[in-house]
Amino acid sequence: MLDFQTGMPPAYKTASIDDLKMRVQSVKEKMGDRLFIPGHHYQRDEVIQFADAAGDSLQLAQIASKQHQAEYIVFCGVHFMAETADILAGDHQKVVLPDMRAGCSMADMADISQTERGWAQLQQLFGDTILPVTYVNSTAAIKSFVGKNGGATVTSSNARKVVQWAFTQKERLFFLPDQHLGRNTAYDLGIPLDNMAIWDPIQENLEYKGDLDDVKVILWKGHCSVHMNFRVEHIKKLRNEDPSVNIIVHPECTREVVELSDDAGSTKYIIDAISRAEKGSKWAIGTEMNLVNRLKQSYPELEIQSLNPTMCPCLTMNRIDLPHLAWILESLEKGKIHNQITVDPITSFYAKEALNKMLELK
Repeated sequence: MLDFQTGMPPAYKTASIDDLKMRVQSVKEKMGDRLFIPGHHYQRDEVIQFADAAGDSLQLAQIASKQHQAEYIVFCGVHFMAETADILAGDHQKVVLPDMRAGCSMADMADISQTERGWAQLQQLFGDTILPVTYVNSTAAIKSFVGKNGGATVTSSNARKVVQWAFTQKERLFFLPDQHLGRNTAYDLGIPLDNMAIWDPIQENLEYKGDLDDVKVILWKGHCSVHMNFRVEHIKKLRNEDPSVNIIVHPECTREVVELSDDAGSTKYIIDAISRAEKGSKWAIGTEMNLVNRLKQSYPELEIQSLNPTMCPCLTMNRIDLPHLAWILESLEKGKIHNQITVDPITSFYAKEALNKMLELK
């Protein structure tokens, strides 16, 4: 019998870790350059050890697209990341996701039907004064919508630069799907919170008190379920217990958390900050737990902890495990493709427009 949720034979679940490791390594050696495995920083250790490159989602998709000899890109991340890889991949390359249940709650908070309805209503309110911008943590359909309407994608690393560019194009910005990255970026660029509104896609309502002429940023009401778990009370408790701890968080955290922290930045920014940290220094990190634990192991000379001591890893990222990776790879070796991720040509064309617009600004 198969695991009906994933299609994976149950024998993979009962195999030992050592056996699975040997099988994965064997397929990698046999397939050689025909296979490329990108692994996101938030993946389990048991999976990331087999990655040919580790990094953020867009960075990995770009790296994968340059592996021209690779026929198969087995993306160890989540669905939207594999979509981006397929958008950027060559026609001869097939992108595979080891477990189709590996999604992203943030990306799922903005579907294309909601977005198109919201856009139509915002056009009625503000006319042709808005430029859409989307975080790369969004579906291919949302990226395509943004590209079709002249906008660009952003990453947590370059959001500031893209938002600055956006305001040279239009009077207002529509930021999807993470309200917190949008708010933190705009605030850091000097836009007051009073000039930011929230679009609620469920109620189909603009949350704003004041004169609509004052609205400069419209934030989609979405968030990262992981980074929302870092709260002001965690910072206050830590400050009281040990004021010497450096607190660094991801900009997907709320404005209040970012404001009270010592520093904030993308996953890469956090990794780089820890790598440069003074020996013996203390750090509380507000991001995904797999990465925090990996940094703790990599830098034993530092005192590293999670900002939220009860934090668990990203549940959707953790869908991909060693059994699923072994199953997918052994299937590919036998010429069987499971869980291929494909983006249709029209969606891909406009999504690439949004991605390229961002890349031109670097």
